Formats: sequence, structure tokens, C-alpha cells
Amino acid sequence: MTLLAVERIKLFTTRSPLWCTLAAIVVTVGFAALVTGTVKDQPVTLAMTQFGVNLGLMIVMVMAALAITTEYRFGTIRATFQAIPNRTSTLLAKTTVVALFAGLVGEVVAFGAAAIGMLVKPSADLSINTAFEWRAIAGVGLVYGLAAVISVAVGTLIRHSAGAVSLTLIYVLLVENLVGLIPSVGVDIQKWMPFQMANMFLAGDPDPSNMTGGQDGPPPATAGLGPWGALAYFAGFAVVMLVIALFTANKRDA
Repeated sequence: MTLLAVERIKLFTTRSPLWCTLAAIVVTVGFAALVTGTVKDQPVTLAMTQFGVNLGLMIVMVMAALAITTEYRFGTIRATFQAIPNRTSTLLAKTTVVALFAGLVGEVVAFGAAAIGMLVKPSADLSINTAFEWRAIAGVGLVYGLAAVISVAVGTLIRHSAGAVSLTLIYVLLVENLVGLIPSVGVDIQKWMPFQMANMFLAGDPDPSNMTGGQDGPPPATAGLGPWGALAYFAGFAVVMLVIALFTANKRDA
């Protein structure tokens, strides 16, 4: 509990988490208001309110990467490791705090986006009724939390803010999409990539509800597993990345 308290204090006494949180909320909720407010000739759906969720995810991943790389940048990680020689416990505590906070932000932006849609279009049916709709909205927090674990792992491996942020954003925004362009095998490989799996958890379901993706919301999911299997796959990837980061951090100098 002491380690968790220390990491909580570290996280909330720096500016980057505050600004990243505000940016994620503004971007996600703002996109929901913009999209639902400009719809004229078609019904507003819950999918439309979640249009900015992926942008919010990028910001939260930047926040998570900075949570660890800032310590390396200013050298405070050395003092931490001197006070607490067990590096694994220290890094696990940081990862836990950052992931929980990221998950909370995910819930706020998802439900906030749905709420602003209801305010902008009070006549639209935006109630959350089906299991699919609950997973697509409430599940955002799980995806944000696991993505934060991946970002902390990347930050621990690279230890440089610009490098960690750049690698994270380039991978999520470009690499997984570009893989699909590889002739013959690209689409099959893309289905098994981690963030495609995260999208499958949020957007993939045979239930023909108004959360169906496409031009009215986030793109439809095409990953190689069902929604809950996709979440387990994404969580497994996050755990593997974290284990590699912990092993590396214990083997090299701070």
C-alpha cells in the first residue's frame, strides 16, 4: 500500500497527467457533441457518440508513457530504486496506479460522450440497454487501462519521453493499419494485432443493434477472435510487454 500511495502522489503532483486527462475528455466529448450535433438525415446512434474514443486513447497512452519516462528524464528513478531496491515491486506499483487512473479516464470519456449525445439530441434513443451496448461503453475503461500498461512498458524499455511517445503513436496509428496493405497475408496478420483485438472487444458483436460500426461510428471490428477472447488476447499482450520491461529494468543500470 505504501508503494501505491507513493506512486499515486507522483502521478498527481505532475502536470502532464492533468493536462492529458483534460485533453482526452475534451477531445472525446467534443467529438461526440460535434458528430451528433451535425447529423441531419439519419438517426443518432451510440456509435456516433464514441467516435472520439480512439483519439482519447492516444492521449491516455501518451500520459502513461510520460509517467515513467519523466522519472528517467529527471533522474528521480535512481532515488526511487535506491530507497526501494526491489525494482519489480516499484514498477508494478507505478503500472497499477497508472492503469487504474487510465481506466477511470476511459469510463469518464465513454459515458461523458454518451451523455453529451443525449443532451445534444434529446429525441434520439441513446439509452444503454443491451449487453453489447454496455460492453461498448463501459469496456472503454478496460481498454484504456490495458493500453496504459503497454505504454508504461514501452516507456520503461526506451526511457526517453519523445522516443516512447513517438513509438507508441506510430505503432497504433500507422503500423497496424499499414500491415493490412501487405499483399495476400496482410489482412490475416492484421486481424491478430493487439489493438485490432481491442477494437474487436469494443465494436465486435453479432448483435444487430444501433451500435453497429461503419460510416455512423467507429469502423467495424474484424479481429480473429470473439469480443471477450479479444480482450484476453489484448490483456495477454499487455502482460507480456510488462514482463519484458520488468526483466530489462532489473538487468540494466537506472
